[in-house]
This record gives sequence, C-alpha cells and structure tokens, in this order.
Amino acid sequence: MLLRLPYLALTGVFAFLRLLPTSSADKDIEILALRHQLTVLQRQVGKPHLTPPDRAFLAALLHRIPRPTLRQLHLIVSPDTILRWHRDLLRGRHARASRPTRPGRPRTIRSIRALVLRLARENPNWGYRRIPGELAALAITVAPSTVWEILKSNGVEPAPRRDHLTWAAFLRNQAHAILAADFFETRFLTGTRLFVLAVIEHAARRVRILGATAHPTAAWTTQLARNLMMDLQDAGATTVKYLIRDRDTKYTAAFDTVLADSGITIVKTGIHVPRMNSIMERWIRTCRTELLDRTLILNQAHLLRALREYEDFYNQHRPHRALHAAAPQRALPEPITDPAVLTHLDIQRQDRLGGILHEYHHAA
Repeated sequence: MLLRLPYLALTGVFAFLRLLPTSSADKDIEILALRHQLTVLQRQVGKPHLTPPDRAFLAALLHRIPRPTLRQLHLIVSPDTILRWHRDLLRGRHARASRPTRPGRPRTIRSIRALVLRLARENPNWGYRRIPGELAALAITVAPSTVWEILKSNGVEPAPRRDHLTWAAFLRNQAHAILAADFFETRFLTGTRLFVLAVIEHAARRVRILGATAHPTAAWTTQLARNLMMDLQDAGATTVKYLIRDRDTKYTAAFDTVLADSGITIVKTGIHVPRMNSIMERWIRTCRTELLDRTLILNQAHLLRALREYEDFYNQHRPHRALHAAAPQRALPEPITDPAVLTHLDIQRQDRLGGILHEYHHAA
C-alpha cells in the first residue's frame, strides 16, 4: 500500500497534464465513451474489489465534488461509500498525528527482565504469579502478565514443567552428604590382577584410596570400611549420610553394617547403570589415563606407593572444573594484578612419580 498510493497519485498527475491541451468537446466525448464502457462492465462483472490504495485515491479525487453532482456520476460504488472513504482517510491521518512515536506500553527495563529470568532459573517451582510477589518484596512492581510475557519470549516453560527433580539435580543438592565408592582393577607386569577400592566426596571431590589386594575377602573389605569411618571422623566429615555403590558381591553385609552403624545409608545403583555413579566412574577413568596406563606396576607395594602419590596430587594440586579450577584441599590464590609481576614470571616445574605427573609453582 505504501508504494501503490504514490504510484496512483503520480499516474494521476500525468493523466491530468495530458488532458490540459485537450478541448472541452474532446473531453466530453471521452467522458461519454468511458461512461458507456463502465456501464457495459457493470452488467458483466459483480461487485468490484478495491484495495485500500484504490479507495484512498478515489476519495482524494472526488471529495471536492458536491454531493448532488456526485450522485449523477456513473461510479462503481455509491457516493455515500466515497464520502465514507474520505472520512476514514481523514480520521486515519488525525490518528497518526496524535499517536505517540512508540505505541503501546514501554518495554520492561533490561535489568528487570534479567532478574525475572534469574528468579525463574533458580526457583523452578515459581510461576508468573509467584515471581511478581518476590519482586514486590524488593520494591519492584511488575505485573504478572509482564512476567508471563518475559518467560514465554525467552522460551522458559511453565512452572509445572520445570519443577521436576532429576538425578543430576538431586546429586548436586545433596552433594555435601554423599560419598561414592567403587572397585577397579589393574595388573602387574606378570599379569596378576589386583582390585583397588576408592571413595570420593561428591561436594569436595576429595578422593580416598582405601586399599588394594589380589584377594578382596569379606574381612579385608570390612576393615577398609572401618578405616574409612575413622578417617571421616578425623577429617570432621560428619555430614556424610549416603554412600553410592554398585551391586558388586565384594561389598558384604558386614561392610554395609559398619557404615549403617555410623549413620550412613547405602544407595545401590541400578543394574548396568554406571551413570548413577558417574563421579566415581569419571575419577577411575582419570586415574587410568593419568597414572595406570602410563606406569608399569611391579608389585603391590609399587602400586600402593603410586596410588598414594596420585591421591596426594589429585587432592592437593590437580584443578577441578566442578570446583572452578581449585583443588579439593587447596583454594585458589588471589589473582595477580601487578603488571610488573606478570611481565617477569618465573614458573618452575616439579616432577612426581618419575615425571608422570607435573606440578608448577612460582619460584621462591
């Protein structure tokens, strides 16, 4: 419409210029011919369809003609329709003149939109009526319909669909109270197979290698459970309430009894569902990749020494993504902001286990 209306006006101007040198008699003859053609077309065609630009163009041309004269013209629409079009044209022009530059309500401030999305993300059971209440307590007035529009435009599902607890979310919420245990095996140069039992804390990611043996008997496993309980008490880890393990037969009833006496509940993983103990499984893979696959184990004493060294390296130095690059038992130092220090860095390497593991420190 925006292009057609100027086009009609321009063609009308050229048509008017063409009629200027024409005599009155020629114009009368042309008018009679056009009227007759219009009469013929009206007999053959039903109600014509006019586009908005056509209506505006006809209304602009014919609004100056008096109504009695307008009623005598052979038009495809009635004179009252022409006058109504003209009134609509004027009404639309006045409405555009009085309309504000940006119609509708002002857009919600970006910081408030970000806060609404943050509340919905951190509280999955909050809907578009609960969030405005929390904002009102912060002296921020937002209508529920506005919150609903913000959530919908950003693809946030309604609260009933978001308020479901997944296994991963459960582990994150209860991480401070969860231990995970698992057996894994390795072999000597001679092919002898040894079983290693290790546990890891979900929250701190601290690992404890309890022991290794070629014959994991019930007495040996039970003693390792007692050693674990004493270690947890010495470390002050009194918040541990659950231990996740698989259904291996090496975990005897006596093993579970020792933990139950300390108030720890055993959580068994599903059959062939290793992802239920994913943190422990990931640590075993890390231990194999960084240590066992790069070391030739001579005997049990050599294995225990290497595992103790790797346990200390893992807890004291190795960065963890879940801890934002910190180690389980070592916090990150303050960032260096002095440009002079950053320009002259003196970093030294410390080798462990014959160069298998590397630690880097600032020179003293």
